[in-house]
Amino acid sequence: MGEREAKLTGASTARAEGLVEELRPLGEVSSRKMFGGHGVFCGGVMFALVDSDGDSFVRVDDDFRAELEAQGSTSHGRMPYMSVHSSDEALLALAGRSLEIARAARR
Repeated sequence: MGEREAKLTGASTARAEGLVEELRPLGEVSSRKMFGGHGVFCGGVMFALVDSDGDSFVRVDDDFRAELEAQGSTSHGRMPYMSVHSSDEALLALAGRSLEIARAARR
């Protein structure tokens, strides 16, 4: 999501809507406005986010974080989310892994 006091932008809304469509094969994917950005959910579990600039991030654990950092991803502040790029052909696989991590963290 965005920085504290960030305003929701068209870029964030458009990217969140695009992610919901791209990630539909994972199940009931939806987005919700949160803190100037959007949380992306599947079955009530937040596994991705779009910040106020329209940048996409997926939930990570320590191993997944290391893999994405090696590919040049950056973290979203102190939150357990790392950047992904819409041009990434493996977006669905990355998001699926992120969803499993988010589900495990909920338990």
